[in-house]
Amino acid sequence: MKKIYLVTGATGHLGNTLVAKLLERGECVRALTLAGEKGIRHSGALYYEGDVRDKESLRAFFSHKDDEELFLIHAAGIISIREKGEKNLRAVNIDGVKNIISLAEENKVKRMIYVSSVHALNERGRDGIIAEAEHYDSECVVGEYAKSKAVASNMILDAVKRGLDASLVLPSGIIGPGDTGRNHLVQLCSAFLSGHLPLAVTGGYDMVDVRDVADGILSAQGKGRTGESYILSGHYTTIRELIGYMAAFSGKKTVLCIPIALAKAASPLFSLFAKASGKRPLFTSYSLMTLESKSRFSHEKATMELAYEARDISESVRDMVSYLKKEGCKINRRGEIKRTKNSPQKRFSLQGS
Repeated sequence: MKKIYLVTGATGHLGNTLVAKLLERGECVRALTLAGEKGIRHSGALYYEGDVRDKESLRAFFSHKDDEELFLIHAAGIISIREKGEKNLRAVNIDGVKNIISLAEENKVKRMIYVSSVHALNERGRDGIIAEAEHYDSECVVGEYAKSKAVASNMILDAVKRGLDASLVLPSGIIGPGDTGRNHLVQLCSAFLSGHLPLAVTGGYDMVDVRDVADGILSAQGKGRTGESYILSGHYTTIRELIGYMAAFSGKKTVLCIPIALAKAASPLFSLFAKASGKRPLFTSYSLMTLESKSRFSHEKATMELAYEARDISESVRDMVSYLKKEGCKINRRGEIKRTKNSPQKRFSLQGS
């Protein structure tokens, strides 16, 4: 049987990394993007346009012959650091998952991996260490994004009970090379490198390299147990440490990190400034709460069952800085990376420098 790998969210940070890794393995890859969506596209993959909110637009993406097996990785979704969420968040993260599950069942997908998030977990973990859950309670998490991922994760578990062969992976805060600016952590890093980050905040979060997450997903595709969840985390890193690494690798001066309590008091001003300048806010009440949480996520289960490993965060920052400098990226009005005419969209190295 011929294997076909379906990757949704294929122009996102994680999605385009997954497509690149699958191509390097010699797999047949179909990549789903929104109509007119910009981003890295890899030669060798077949790109389909569709919207997870519109089930009918996805049928060609799922079409296959009798001698072909489909292996699905659903990485598409809206990530939000706003407490009240964003437009279309529930339509994409919940209704979109419902459509994907329905088509996976209709087309007898051989195996599915759903990319959830550690935000779907109740972060009030025992002794500060958070492990996987058997059920996701949307009432025990804060913010519309977290709630949407919790609801969708339970939908996957319900589909497993109906016979779908699926596993869930839960990445923490993703950084690393290969992003075009939609990733919030990479947005912060690019703002620093371009001189558009006058100050930052204290606090931190678990950060993980996008390449390690992609490897964990591909391992889960082959080794993961049906109905099981796997945390794909990295290392707890403070924003001060992150900026320190970027300063060391770029030769730029570091910036002041103000206490989170002060930043929380000023968060309405940050939002107003971002709105007035047309930029996406980096520090919101929700993101500041997250940075203050000191949550630690255990990837012991993924290490034991999937042979998952997380590289040192300094390597991730080094390669990310090198990638952004090499691509000649600039910052647009929304605070996202904008490629210059001298920065072609081509496959990037997954091995690091």
